[in-house]
Amino acid sequence: MASEVRLTGPDNEAIGIVSLQEALRMAGDLDVDLVEIAATANPPVCRLMDYGKFKYQEQKKAAEAKAKQTVIDIKEVKFRPGTDDGDYNIKMRNIRRFLADGDKVKVTLRFRGREITHQNLGLDLLNRVRDDLADTILVEQFPKLEGRQMIMMIAPARKKPSAVAKAPAAASGTAATA
Repeated sequence: MASEVRLTGPDNEAIGIVSLQEALRMAGDLDVDLVEIAATANPPVCRLMDYGKFKYQEQKKAAEAKAKQTVIDIKEVKFRPGTDDGDYNIKMRNIRRFLADGDKVKVTLRFRGREITHQNLGLDLLNRVRDDLADTILVEQFPKLEGRQMIMMIAPARKKPSAVAKAPAAASGTAATA
C-alpha cells in the first residue's frame, strides 16, 4: 500500500501528489469515491469520482452501442443443376430481397446421384446468378465444391458514397497536375 498517490479531481483536473489519508479525506468531503486508476505507476494514480454513476454511464454506453449495431444474417438459397427459369426467377427475387435487407446469401447448388459428373452445369448456374446480380453484389467466396454441394457466398455491394468521395479527390489531383 502506497503512502502517497497522484490525485485527479472529479472533473479530471490534476490535484497533485497527496498522502493517502488526505485523498480519502477529500473523497469523504466531496461525497465521492477514491478510485485507483493506475496501480503500477509510482506513485499510484487515483481519481475522485462517483463510481456508481461511472458504472451506470458505461452500462448505458454499451447498451446504446449494442442498439446501434446491425446484425448481418446469412440466408441460404438452394438450387439444383436442373432448376428451370420459373424457379430460378423466384429464387433470384428472394436473393435480391435478402441483399436489399443487408444480409449475406449462401447460394448452395446440390448434386444428387449422377448429377455430380456434370459439375460444369452447376458452375454455369452459379456464374449466371453472379452475372445477373453483378452490379449489386460482392462475391465473398467463389463457387467451391464441398462434397455433393457447390457453395458460393455473396454479400451486398458496398455503398456508392465511397466512390463519390473518391471522385472529388481524383478531380483535385488532376487539377494539380494540369
